Amino acid sequence: MDELPVIKTRRKGRSSTQSMLIPNEEMVARALWAAPPGRLSDITDVRKALARQYGADACCPVTVQRHLVQISQSGAAPFWRIVDPDRPFARRMSGGAERIRERLADEK
Repeated sequence: MDELPVIKTRRKGRSSTQSMLIPNEEMVARALWAAPPGRLSDITDVRKALARQYGADACCPVTVQRHLVQISQSGAAPFWRIVDPDRPFARRMSGGAERIRERLADEK
């Protein structure tokens, strides 16, 4: 944990607040490398783990998705470990759902 995480307070419901981690691309890439190779991990579990690691209540899903698209284009980390090829979001990845399936199969 070299970098200082960006954590913002936001409203949750009518009378509550929560701390939201805004991860940078490096944080997301490290989480991808930590995911088990050859099998699909739940993106929600990865966001929860990132939030816990940096002391936040939640992790911004939009920011994580943006970083995943960038990572898929650069090839910097194994994004296929957490992007479900059967979900519409997989179309936004470089190579689409077919690339995700191929990479998961290659890791088995």
